[in-house]
Amino acid sequence: MNYFSSLGNKVSVTHLCKHYFPKKSSNSLMKTKTSMFHYVISHAKPFWLHLFYFLVVSLVGYMVLKVNNNLNNLDLFFTSVSATTASSMSTLEMEVFSNDQLIVMTILMLLGGEVFTSMLGLQLRRCNFSSFQTPKVDNSHVIIDNNSIELGTINQLSISTSDDSESYSKYYNNSIKVLGYVVLGYLLVVHAIGSTLVTIYMTLTPSANNVLKSKGLVLNTFSFFVIVSTFSSCGFIPTNENMIIFRGNPGLLLIVLPFVFLGNTLYPSLLRLVIWVLERFIKKKEFNYMLNNYKEMGYDHLLSSKECWYLTGTTIAFLVLQVVVFCAMEWSSGVMEGMNSYQKFVGSVFQTANTRHSGESIVDLSLVSPAILVLFIIMMYLPAYTSFLPISDEQEETPEKSIKMKKKKKVVENMVLSQLSYLVIFVIIICITERKSLKDDPLNFNVLNIVFEVISAYGNVGLSTGYNCKRRLNSDKNCSDKLYGFSGRWSNAGKCVLILVMFFGRLKKFNMHGGKSWKML
Repeated sequence: MNYFSSLGNKVSVTHLCKHYFPKKSSNSLMKTKTSMFHYVISHAKPFWLHLFYFLVVSLVGYMVLKVNNNLNNLDLFFTSVSATTASSMSTLEMEVFSNDQLIVMTILMLLGGEVFTSMLGLQLRRCNFSSFQTPKVDNSHVIIDNNSIELGTINQLSISTSDDSESYSKYYNNSIKVLGYVVLGYLLVVHAIGSTLVTIYMTLTPSANNVLKSKGLVLNTFSFFVIVSTFSSCGFIPTNENMIIFRGNPGLLLIVLPFVFLGNTLYPSLLRLVIWVLERFIKKKEFNYMLNNYKEMGYDHLLSSKECWYLTGTTIAFLVLQVVVFCAMEWSSGVMEGMNSYQKFVGSVFQTANTRHSGESIVDLSLVSPAILVLFIIMMYLPAYTSFLPISDEQEETPEKSIKMKKKKKVVENMVLSQLSYLVIFVIIICITERKSLKDDPLNFNVLNIVFEVISAYGNVGLSTGYNCKRRLNSDKNCSDKLYGFSGRWSNAGKCVLILVMFFGRLKKFNMHGGKSWKML
């Protein structure tokens, strides 16, 4: 202390600390890490980023589920992948999991849901905005004014100067930020309302509440689990019987039914509706920009008003078609035995709605007629945003598209096959791995059931025909019926192939145009 005091005001402990431990080094280190992160994110292909994300989440989920658990490692990893990819393919009965493990699975389903992952993409774009190029803007189409942003309207000021370009960049960046908040708010509000409604129903309905008590399920965990699973299009339910055990509770089915669409086939339509309502009431310029410049936003779920109308119409048409066919063929069959007319109708709507792509079930699909199974296979194969959109002049090839088409394709792109080709390959491989069962147990292990299981995994649906010991040609005293998916009876090799199918299905949007090198004349 005497030494420092003798130096007077020239030297102090603070000065020495700054000299020997300069903040510049720590700041530069942080900047280096940030710049490296930005570089990786901006240069890595989206496919690899998504694959890395799902792999990491699946592995972490597996390790957490494995704690204090003696279940088979492959089955636990299979379950973790199934929850993360929102596939709900099962090789284990759900009631073997404790309440804490159900909470872990809820988190996995939430992290793997399409809405949540798309929100992460928006946040990455916000954090790394400087690394992304602002979309090129045609001066004659995009107008920036102090009061509004309009598309295709002549206004007082067009984007022609550097100040206006900076103003456009600001609007663009702010719009990405606001859109991220909208998606987050949509996510939180939907889950809060859904879990609250399920909790109230289960509390007020003795028959439904008794199911939870008999199975030792916690009400709050069950309610949130069901809504997260349905919204993320996963299809896991904490009971072994899935929703079959609740098919006598049409009220619960009607509460859960809207969430099948809220996070899946009708998400773009509802998102645009939410933005439109916010724009009308809040009058924020970013909402106007999002509605008019949906393509520049680069958010796959933000579609034009016309596309949303056609998507909604197509979704309703597919649902009506399935309900009519299902009711016509299964109304008087043993599939819905013990249900009254009202329960049958609500159950039919619920069952057919879940083929795209939530995967919850109120019937034993092994008893459903093959014609219905083929219809379900088609619906599970179709992407969530499949819609009938008549060709118009606006959809004709633009100069940019024609130039892109003329570019020389890479060798890798030429080798990429179509979605259907890969599925055929997967089915063939599984038929090889399960060839012994196909020979010894043909009623359970038939090609239709295998195709159904593969398409269900590819579509991240989770519907399954299951396995029935009574259908075995050679009786086996050791055989016992388990309430999990058909894949639970497959060999380890077959399960590994199905894990690949689930990843492939979750990332199928990156290969929707594969196989175009093949010309069938």
